[in-house]
Amino acid sequence: MSHSRFSGQVAWITGASSGIGRHLALELARQGADVAVSARRVDRLEALVTELEALGRRAVAVPCDVTDEAAVAAAVASVVQQLGRLDIAIANAGFGASGRVERLTADDWRRQFDTNVVGAAMTARYALPELRKTKGRLALVGSAAAWVTAPAMAAYSASKSALVSLGQVVSMETHGSGVSCTTLHPGFVESEIGQVDNRGEYRAERKDRRPKALLWPTDKAARVMVSAIRRRKGEYVFTAHGRLGAFVGRHFPSFMVWLVGYFSQGKAESSKAAP
Repeated sequence: MSHSRFSGQVAWITGASSGIGRHLALELARQGADVAVSARRVDRLEALVTELEALGRRAVAVPCDVTDEAAVAAAVASVVQQLGRLDIAIANAGFGASGRVERLTADDWRRQFDTNVVGAAMTARYALPELRKTKGRLALVGSAAAWVTAPAMAAYSASKSALVSLGQVVSMETHGSGVSCTTLHPGFVESEIGQVDNRGEYRAERKDRRPKALLWPTDKAARVMVSAIRRRKGEYVFTAHGRLGAFVGRHFPSFMVWLVGYFSQGKAESSKAAP
């Protein structure tokens, strides 16, 4: 793999303090980019900057809460001021609110969409003027959950479905400008998302209930995602189970509803029958 594919370019990643965002930053640095990293946990950002600089790249920490529009605007300005330009912007900040529809509050829904959808839209809004100058790349981190949902996942899946539309519209609005928009839809990837509560706060004591056998290593996911961004893919679904689920969910939605409903009902009945 070339270590200079992004030489001379500047990448900015939100939600970079852990998981996919952190590994995207490291992978882009390995491929030659200077990197700006944003999130709310400043101590983690500073530690990541040290790792990025050890790879021989310029790196800056730009603390930012993507639910604050002014903070997003200021973050883009800071990246350009400190690193000189913006070639790649990755809207990765997000979390998963869980709970059955009858139990989720309006505040749960608002927090989910404020972060996953409005945060991504504001990242795009303020990054795009700079990306137009460099004919750069925008990436939105969605999920295969846009098509493969399950009980207690309504808010999260709905937010990721919204990113499908956002990515398509950005691609339409930037057509012919030299800017590309890649919407990435991973299946299960190792991260802290399963340990984040409905307020968007990380809880180390929370059990990650995702199937461990299906979790992709985060560094592998980052390599695949960076490759899709480099190739300016419009939409990219990955992990074998993610692709299969997305295919069924897209083309046979009624079957998906029946299948998940059947197995969910079976689990519920087994739970009731257990002593």
